Amino acid sequence: MTIKNGLTYAEAGVDIDAGNTLVERIKPAAKRTARPGVMAGLGGFGALFDLKGAGYEDPVLVAATDGVGTKLRIAIDTGNVDTIGIDLVAMCVNDLVCQGAEPLFFLDYFATGKLELDAATRIINGIAAGCEASGCALIGGETAEMPGMYHDGDFDLAGFAVGAMERGVDLPRDVAAGDVLLGLASDGVHSNGYSLVRRIVDLSGLGWGDDAPFADSTLGAALLAPTRLYVKQALAAVRAGGVHGLAHITGGGLTENLPRVLPEGLGADIDLNAWTLPPVFRWLADQGGMAEAEMLKTFNAGIGMVLVVAPDRAEAVAALLLEAGESVVPLGTVTWGEGVRYSGQLV
Repeated sequence: MTIKNGLTYAEAGVDIDAGNTLVERIKPAAKRTARPGVMAGLGGFGALFDLKGAGYEDPVLVAATDGVGTKLRIAIDTGNVDTIGIDLVAMCVNDLVCQGAEPLFFLDYFATGKLELDAATRIINGIAAGCEASGCALIGGETAEMPGMYHDGDFDLAGFAVGAMERGVDLPRDVAAGDVLLGLASDGVHSNGYSLVRRIVDLSGLGWGDDAPFADSTLGAALLAPTRLYVKQALAAVRAGGVHGLAHITGGGLTENLPRVLPEGLGADIDLNAWTLPPVFRWLADQGGMAEAEMLKTFNAGIGMVLVVAPDRAEAVAALLLEAGESVVPLGTVTWGEGVRYSGQLV
């Protein structure tokens, strides 16, 4: 069969002009994230960053990549895509600071079947907002329009963050028995465990537009509360001295993530009565009939970041974090013997 009138890429489902329009739309948001070190950003074949311009003398680079999992499904189904980009940034940069690194720049990968300019602009503006709040430049990315790969309205996101630190200050470092564990409150479920969240919502019989039983909003809006960004507060604490390690409480909860920063032979004792389980987790536990151990291994349970701090610095570090707007919870201590041991009960 011969096609007399030549086909175009647009007729095959890919609109290059729309992609160019998107780049122009997001340039102001990307520009707001500029920081010392940025040499060239959107529009080139690659993005340039000057480490000396960022103030580093003998830097070590640290990289992280992540997504937001099936939380995307709620954003897509509700049309509320304005903050999912904040989640994307947070999942990467909150990991970087656990190594002791300052996030420097971020790249995003946004893939969809058909590029909807308004929705895409909202998504990437959210990414820029997360970068701006983290002191991290949105320096580049990729928008992929792939007809036939995604159902109508569906999209996927991935994020890539690069940070730096001076050589010899990487974390964790010098963690010892007796160190104090300071927990920083989460802003909800963050971006882990959403396959279970969605299953529990299905079992509850509620829809995303119904009133949330645990919040003054719709269920969809409540469960889309963005992941909290801990970057600037955590870096300030590290620079103040006495912080031996940080653990971002993501998939695996306290049970799996805290041991990642503890040396062989050391574990942690945590008092579950030290904080109150946020209402969203109580509702999920009740609706899903979840055991406490499953809750602590699946969700953050109200604690999004844990700092491991020298005992003589714990009070000062806690005060600094409180002044920075964090809710700080003394969770327990580092102890001999591997694993996380819990006392008390989540209430």
